[in-house]
Parts: sequence; structure tokens; C-alpha cells
Amino acid sequence: YRAEIIHFLSDPAKTGEENCSEHFEDGILLVDEGKVVLCANATEVIQHFEGKALTVKDCRPGLIMPGFIDAHIHFPQIDMIGSHGEQLLEWLNKYTFPAEAKFQDSEYASMAAEMFVAELLRSGTTTALAFCTVHEQSVDALFMEAQKREMLMIAGKVLMDAEPYAPAELRMEAQESYEASKRLIERWHGNGRCLYAVTPRFAITSTSKQLELAGQLLREHPGVYMHTHMNENKNEIELVKKIHQVDNYIDVYGNAGLLGPRSVLAHCVHMTDEDWGKMRRSGSAACHCPSSNLFLGSGLFPMREARKHGVKVGLGTDVGAGTSFCQLASLDDAYKVGQLQGEPLSPLAAFHLATLGTAEALGLEGSIGNLAAGKAADFLVLDLHATPLLEYRMRLTESVEEKLFLLSTLGDDRSIKQTYCNGKLQHDRDAPAAPSHSSSSN
Repeated sequence: YRAEIIHFLSDPAKTGEENCSEHFEDGILLVDEGKVVLCANATEVIQHFEGKALTVKDCRPGLIMPGFIDAHIHFPQIDMIGSHGEQLLEWLNKYTFPAEAKFQDSEYASMAAEMFVAELLRSGTTTALAFCTVHEQSVDALFMEAQKREMLMIAGKVLMDAEPYAPAELRMEAQESYEASKRLIERWHGNGRCLYAVTPRFAITSTSKQLELAGQLLREHPGVYMHTHMNENKNEIELVKKIHQVDNYIDVYGNAGLLGPRSVLAHCVHMTDEDWGKMRRSGSAACHCPSSNLFLGSGLFPMREARKHGVKVGLGTDVGAGTSFCQLASLDDAYKVGQLQGEPLSPLAAFHLATLGTAEALGLEGSIGNLAAGKAADFLVLDLHATPLLEYRMRLTESVEEKLFLLSTLGDDRSIKQTYCNGKLQHDRDAPAAPSHSSSSN
């Protein structure tokens, strides 16, 4: 694959921007059997393979980079993305819970999974950490669809058992949820590119018994993830303290054994030094969800504080409170959130966060996140001229940093020309549209 190429080798905040990336104005990405073989200057690669069979797909004038990684997204909320006008707790009751109740229907879940995965790929996402619903069949539907498209998918059945905060139609008794989760772990964790996440929605909708059983699942199945929300909204925080009789929200999860190097806590907006310290010591990761935090009026993620305390940070769209599947939109909002706090993300820091940085937050940097030899060939071909405005502005750029910043501010899913997972083309923007078909085919 020949084009301009950029990928990241390290965090620019730690190693400096001059050493954090590898950029080839004219590069070749060599892929074999779903893995990266090498990524290098095109002239050098062509000379090295002179006289040998080498098929080169010319992707110029595109830009090749690793696929985006989404560390927090809700599969069932595709049904209510863009719903108007509430803050977190009211929004859940008014829009989210009714939408999630529909997923008790296996056919409905399969239809939604097909749309969800296609939209991720169309938006340039090749790996996602996703909430499903309380229904076992919702997890099966998502993993089956992700497997068809060779995406790396981390997901799990949502745990909710607390009255009155978990509505009756989405409430499942703690032991029953534990047993369903065990079945799903045995069925899916490590099955192809599928990985399982134990998924208590948040402390408000789970009893202490359910959270303790979630911790038991983590102990019984080393290698699975834990995925939840924390410190998103001030009213949420006060309610958690009242329900669970704790001084700090994080202690609800810590006491249940839910913190650790494969634990991802979304939002982390309203944090104390003590919270950050417990996250760092446990190895837990925070997920920055700038779009949804703005949409629900939750607050501004304190990136400077996370970095100061040495906490790993990933990037999430948080669809459906996030209003775009595309991480370019997340980066646009992340820049603005940073500006409001006097710490705007640089273009290199932004795209590192959306790729290798989030891979590191998920503990997957050994297999995805950049275009190093041996890693999965999950990559994108980006169109730098996808709209008339982008085309006009790009002609005035003088560096790859300027191009990246324009992509994050003016780009959107139209900029994603092609998406590859495991070296296989899974989205081609310019391909003829496939004939529509009904959900009965699922």
C-alpha cells in the first residue's frame, strides 16, 4: 500500500514530538497474511524487492495511518444517538433504558449489530470496547458481527440489579447475571479477535452483591476486562455516595475488586488526587469522552491531572451521548476541551491518543496501535481532500502536523476512504452501495 504514511512509536508527552512518530511522505506499508511486514520509505522498499513479486496498491494522494481505537461506546445506543436535552441521570431514564429494552429480541439485536459494526468501520474504527445490554443475546449478536468483519471487539453483558435505579425490564438478579457472564466469557473470550469485558453499568444500578460477583468473575477469568463509568456527573457522584455509604466513588469499585490493569473507567471528569492515586496504583485506565461530556453538560476531562498522576488514558466516542462514531469528531472536541483548560492537544498528541495511546490504555499495544512489524494490519486510507473545504485548506499546509489538525477539525467520516482489519478491506467509501436487505437475513 503506497501513500503518505504516519504512525506513532511513543507518547509525545513523554518522549517529545520530534521522536514520537514515523512519517513517510512517500511510503509503503507491506502486509502479509493480515500482519504488518514493514513500513518504510517507498523508494527503499521498491529497491529492496527489485526482481521479486511485489504487488503495490497505489493509495496516493491519501494518508495511511493505524485504525482508530474506541475505548468507550454503547452498542445499543445507536437507537437513540442525538436525543435532545437532558443531563445524565434523566437522559438514561428517558432515552437509554427504553432503547436498550428492545435488545431482548435476538433478531432486533442482530439487525442493530450489523448497522453498528458497519458504522464503526465507516468511521475508521478497527477496535472498540463496547457496552452491550443486560441481554445475553445482545453480546452474541455484537461478537458475531464483529467476527464477520475481523474487527477486534471487546464487549460484555451489562450488569444491573439495583432497585429502583435499574428499571424492571433491564434488571437481572446478581447470581443470574454472574452465571450468564460466565457463559459468555467461556463462549467468546479469546474466540478469534473477541475479548470479554465484565460490565457493571455504574455503581448506581448495581448492588454491592452484584459488584462483588463481578470482582469474582475477574479473579476466575484472568485476562478479561472490566468496563464501567465513574465520576461523570456531580449528581451521579452524590447518589453513589448515598447508596453505597462511601466517601469516594472509586472505593465502590475498589472494595469489590474491580480495579486493575484491564479496568477501564469512562469519563473520570470530577476527580480528586486520591482518586487518581488509586487508579495509578491499580493500573486502571481512564477514558476521555469529550463529545458526550459536552453533550450532557457533564464537565471537562482534566487531561493534565491524569498525566501528572501517571494514569493511562484512552479516547472514547461514548455513542449515544457522543454524537459521532468517528474519532475525528472526538479529537475535534478534545481539542476544544483542552483549550477551555489552557492545555490544547497538539495534532501529534491527538492522533497518538486515538491510536497507540488508546491501545496502551487497553494493554493491547503489543498487537495493535501502530504499523510496527508483526502487528495486526488494522489501518486506514484517509482522503485529505474529502470535501471542497478540506481540499482548499490542504493545499496551504506545509507539514503533516497541519494536515492532521485539519483532519481533526474539518474532517469527518467522509475522510475515511478505506478501512482494513487484519489486512482485509472492510469499508470502501467509493464502492457501489450493496443492495439493501431485511433483518431476517440475520
